[in-house]
Amino acid sequence: MQRRPTSFDIAALAGVSQPTVSRALSGNPAVSAETRAKVLAAAEQLNYKVDKNASGLRRQQSRTLALLFFEDPTPDDTLINPFYLSMLGSMVRCCASHGYDLLISFQQLSDDWHVDYEDSRKADGIILLGYGDYLQHRPRLEQLVERGTHFICWGNPKAAEFGAVVGSDNEQGGFDGTQHLIEAGRRRIAFVGTASDAYPEFLDRHSGYCRAHAEAGLAADPKLMVAAGPSEEEGRTAAAELVRKGAEFDAIFATSDLAAIGAMHALQEMGRDVPRDVSVVGFDDLAAAGYARPPLTTVAQDAKAAGAALVEALIDLIDGNEVRNRLLPVSLKVRGSSLP
Repeated sequence: MQRRPTSFDIAALAGVSQPTVSRALSGNPAVSAETRAKVLAAAEQLNYKVDKNASGLRRQQSRTLALLFFEDPTPDDTLINPFYLSMLGSMVRCCASHGYDLLISFQQLSDDWHVDYEDSRKADGIILLGYGDYLQHRPRLEQLVERGTHFICWGNPKAAEFGAVVGSDNEQGGFDGTQHLIEAGRRRIAFVGTASDAYPEFLDRHSGYCRAHAEAGLAADPKLMVAAGPSEEEGRTAAAELVRKGAEFDAIFATSDLAAIGAMHALQEMGRDVPRDVSVVGFDDLAAAGYARPPLTTVAQDAKAAGAALVEALIDLIDGNEVRNRLLPVSLKVRGSSLP
């Protein structure tokens, strides 16, 4: 059986010392670009594979990041918000490009994230996707800060009091979606979502909805606001409630695509044509939005950029670098559900 090449073999071929090989392969900035290139070329020539576990143990690192989803009700019982799932591919690729693995679990399966992941050296840091009710989630973030855990949160602007947050510009997205409906001639625009401190992202989307009304010289009618979570069922229930109580509305801005799709289904079942009678706009740009009937106009979040930004921010934290909040731009995808 052929002997596996070692770092000493690379050193001999590249004409450098074995410690220089170790530093070059671990990405140590003290190694010059020329030397690193020689080492990498020698490693490739020898078909050398870095043992991440061994090198991680020497640095007291696992070279693994933990991704913890919050369990959400979903139509297919995956319990993972479809938008978060759409980030996964770019997160895995970004981890691999930095020499990290990705461990995935649910937040609710652990009572102590620091002990179960970073303290046990299962992971060097934690990415948190989703949080449910932020007022209930907040004490767990406080605990992570007290213990010095490396962690990054997606989306929640209020979590910035505990550390860096990567998220979408939810306020601008709420504005863009509502402004589009106003420009389409709609004046009685219902808001389907939850605007409270417990759900900061939705609260920001509501703020954008209100700003669009104000800039157009319109008043947002509180009677047209229906509290609803991001699920299809809750969107369906919200639209049915608007019709049942006799509310006059010609459009719906929903804080998620699933809620918007549920609302469209309810309207169609009650004889309302979308978009002739009621225009509908969602938020996320899930794959399902394009397959809805009619296709759903939505505020798109950049899932690919979001996944990579979360991973890169967490690795920067682990490396001891300063990490600032990052707000990713959104874009409006106009489809058949909003233009009468």
